[in-house]
Amino acid sequence: MEDRIRQLLNQITALEGDLQTALHEHEASALYQLKGKRVEFERSVKEAHRRLKVGFFRWLVAVRPQNFLTAPVIYGMIIPLVLLDFCATLFQAICFPVYRIAKARRSDYIVFDRQHLEYLNAIEKLHCAYCAYANGLIAYICEIIARTEQYFCPIKHARKMLGAHSRYARFLAYGEAADFHKKLEEFRAALAQERERG
Repeated sequence: MEDRIRQLLNQITALEGDLQTALHEHEASALYQLKGKRVEFERSVKEAHRRLKVGFFRWLVAVRPQNFLTAPVIYGMIIPLVLLDFCATLFQAICFPVYRIAKARRSDYIVFDRQHLEYLNAIEKLHCAYCAYANGLIAYICEIIARTEQYFCPIKHARKMLGAHSRYARFLAYGEAADFHKKLEEFRAALAQERERG
C-alpha cells in the first residue's frame, strides 16, 4: 500500500509540474514573451494596456474609503515582514549547511514583474509589489520550514490540515512507528541529495 501511495504521489508531482509548464507556456505565447528577466508585450497589447490605464486622480476619486482607512495597517505589516525575511534567511544560512540541506532561493519565491503592466498606475504597481513581496516571502519561509520539518519530524498530523506544504504528502503516516529512525535518516539523505543536485 505504501509503495502504491508513493507511486501516485510521484505521478501527481510530475503532472503538476507538467501542468504548470503548459499553463505558463500558453500564457506566455498568448500575451507576452520572456527575454531573460525582461517581459515583452506585442506593440498592440502594450497600446491596449495603456488605453485601459486609470489615471492617478481618477483612481483616487474612485477608491473605496475603507481602502484608505486600512492602508496604514496593511503597509505597517512591512516591518514584521522584513524582520521575518531577515530572520528566516539568517536561519537557513546558519543551519542548513550544518544539516546538509539545500537552501531555498528567495528569487524562486519573491518575484517582481508586475511593474511591466502598462494598465496599472503607480499606486496599483506599489500595491502589486507589496503583495508580490508578502506572498512570495510567506512561500519562501514555508519552504524553509518544510525542509526543516523534513529533517527533524517528517510525520503527518492525525487531523486533516489545510494548506499543507508540498513536502507534507510524502511524510510518514501519523503513528507509523516501525523503523521510524531509519526512515528519518532516509528523509535526511533525500535532503542531502537535493543539495548535491542543486
